[in-house]
Amino acid sequence: MADTSTKGLPESIDSVVEILAAEDYLAGRSLATVLFLALKMKRPLFLEGEAGVGKTEVAKVLAKALDRPLIRLQCYEGLDVASAVYEWNYPAQMLEIRMAEAAGVSDRDRLEHDIFSERYLIRRPVLQALQSAPGRAPVFLIDELDRTDEAFEAFLLEVLSDFQVTIPEFGTVKAAEPPIVIVTSNRTREVHDALKRRCLYHWVDYPKAADELAIIRRKVPGCNEQLSRQIVAYVQRLRTIDLFKNPGIAETIDWATALTELDRLALYPETIADTLGTLLKYQEDIARIQGSDGQKVLSEVKAELLAAG
Repeated sequence: MADTSTKGLPESIDSVVEILAAEDYLAGRSLATVLFLALKMKRPLFLEGEAGVGKTEVAKVLAKALDRPLIRLQCYEGLDVASAVYEWNYPAQMLEIRMAEAAGVSDRDRLEHDIFSERYLIRRPVLQALQSAPGRAPVFLIDELDRTDEAFEAFLLEVLSDFQVTIPEFGTVKAAEPPIVIVTSNRTREVHDALKRRCLYHWVDYPKAADELAIIRRKVPGCNEQLSRQIVAYVQRLRTIDLFKNPGIAETIDWATALTELDRLALYPETIADTLGTLLKYQEDIARIQGSDGQKVLSEVKAELLAAG
């Protein structure tokens, strides 16, 4: 049987850059390299970094670029196997048991085999990712793994190393074609080394000013060039301040969009004060930037851009 697992995959690092750029995601060379290797080596990719730097977007854009289904497992505290992997349709099973009893069925082994069959198996994201159509292995996004506990991490080891899960009543389900797995973490806690060893690793940082400006030009094409430069310089400077939560790329795009909708052509103190809620998400940070810190940042930004010409 022909191997369809690499069908349609990029054949070079440059190709990765190109297909992501075609979907308006500007990937740096290092990210494109590790993504290319993950695809070629059929290894999960572990993306770590601050919230808002574009980790989740990598999986979304890759699925779209490769024309693959995207299956997302959004992690949270208390996530368990029943929510993430599978569970049994207990009401339907109970109905089957009662019908069998009413019909006088006495073969307990046969009844157990029947009620623990695929007919009653409810597939959650992990199992869905392992049971794809031939040639259509999905992009499987395990998002914000650091929100779960170590017990769930341990469960994922079998999935990430062998692309399979073991269901006690049913048996082992192994992927005929491994999914493209992307795991993200905001590093609110350390993920265990055993899991990281099963993945290729990349730290996703905030973009440099030139890259962030290019993103604004693509994502908010109606934004005035002078305003775009001021927005990027302002956000870049904010990230050097000890804020409770630095603005991510998504917030920069939202701010640029909001200011464009308001027909603004440049940053002014009153404009910043009125629209900070699109950029910062904590009142303590907003209050700080609406005060003297914000005035100082704006003055520094304008001086910097004036000097750069």
